[in-house]
Amino acid sequence: MPTTRRIHVQPAVDGILAQGIRDIQSEQKLPLAFPPEVEAAAAQAAAHPRLPALDRTDIPLVTIDPPESMDLDQAMYVERSDGGYRVHYAIADVAAFVTAGDPVDLEANRRGETLYGADAKIPLHPKVLSEGATSLLPGQLRPALLWTIELDGSGGISSIDVRRARVTSRAKLDYAGVQQRIDAGTADPMWAVLREIGECRKQCERARGGISLPLPEQEISVDGSRWMLSFRARLPVEDWNEQISLLTGMAAAQLMVQAKVGLLRTLPEPEQPSIQRLRITAKALGIVWAAEEGYPDFIRSLDPSKDTHVAMLTACTTVLRGAGYAAFNGALPAQPMQWALAAAYTHVTAPLRRLVDRYAGEVCVALCAKQPVPAWVLAALPGLPSTMQASGHRARQYQRAVLDLAEAEVLAPRVGETFSGAIVEVAANDPKKGVVIVRDPAIEASISAPFPLSLGADVKVRLVEADPVKRVTRFELAG
Repeated sequence: MPTTRRIHVQPAVDGILAQGIRDIQSEQKLPLAFPPEVEAAAAQAAAHPRLPALDRTDIPLVTIDPPESMDLDQAMYVERSDGGYRVHYAIADVAAFVTAGDPVDLEANRRGETLYGADAKIPLHPKVLSEGATSLLPGQLRPALLWTIELDGSGGISSIDVRRARVTSRAKLDYAGVQQRIDAGTADPMWAVLREIGECRKQCERARGGISLPLPEQEISVDGSRWMLSFRARLPVEDWNEQISLLTGMAAAQLMVQAKVGLLRTLPEPEQPSIQRLRITAKALGIVWAAEEGYPDFIRSLDPSKDTHVAMLTACTTVLRGAGYAAFNGALPAQPMQWALAAAYTHVTAPLRRLVDRYAGEVCVALCAKQPVPAWVLAALPGLPSTMQASGHRARQYQRAVLDLAEAEVLAPRVGETFSGAIVEVAANDPKKGVVIVRDPAIEASISAPFPLSLGADVKVRLVEADPVKRVTRFELAG
């Protein structure tokens, strides 16, 4: 499930932000280039993939991603079956190219995940693999972990299988193009089946008490000399596609829980003060949250096409901050659940971009084959939670810095203007400082006053600083 916004920069402003992004990368000492020995090993691996014997190139798989994406982790084909549905989900087989302990593997373990900041991506693997030999590009024979998940008529899982296979994607599709064809009635019939499955899985989610945050993509654009920060609402096909990824993560977790070995993505139930802060935020944004309405139902009531609702959705990610990984072998973790999904869940669908997925996928392949989990996987499991915690922290720092840069650049011409907002956080160590949500544009920023701030108060604030060099946006109470 998404927990952070992905920032997209329109070409008209990309050059202006480029230097600021380079400064961030330098300050955070991010690994921009791969060492020569890693690039050499990746090129050698790309030229000699380990192709499995099973040939499933008969399955008409397709990928669907943002149009600029080249690191294609997943290809999909869904169909109706007797009384239900069959999901084929091919995941790029990184282990067909990377061996435990080789230079690419060691570097991937140092990086942990791909870092995203605007269009400046710092990949987990060299591009010769992540955007080349391992990526499920159209018309190319590729090794994959092929999931086959049978669903009953209500979307419940009835059987799970994953095995290595050779596959070929038939087409590289993008969300907007597919949605246009769906709306026009000219889409391939498979997309109608995906819609049915997606809606069934959403009903299953509601029945469990789970929720996914439909965070939109944030875009920075320019009109003449004016910078603008806006949000692109998610398309329906994106939500249906996300349900396939979530389904596969839950199926993988089911295999692991049954066998008592693996790695789960966990999230504890949030403490009540966290939910109370969200209720204050909703009030500040003018969004009704009835006292008897629970968090999942409230999230479902939000409209991602409205900027204030986007701000609310962003604020709701604060309850996801306790997310982590739990490795286990022989006994289940004390807390195995992903609270927001109300289910056991793990990451297996993005091995090109996230280290942990390669290991989790190997566990599931072994379990379905009724074979022992490979020793190199078992040896790595205990250390993966801390590796991913560190890489996740690095990814959030990078994305936060880029967003701060963009917001300061957008607001820089408006220093001195007055905005409507509300106080949503008061600093524990200094009640004269806190956080304000500004309604237009819908952002959070720091606020200071000569007297203690009142949590939840509607206020008028003046923008006193918007400095792209320092990446600082700051308001003071007006009047």
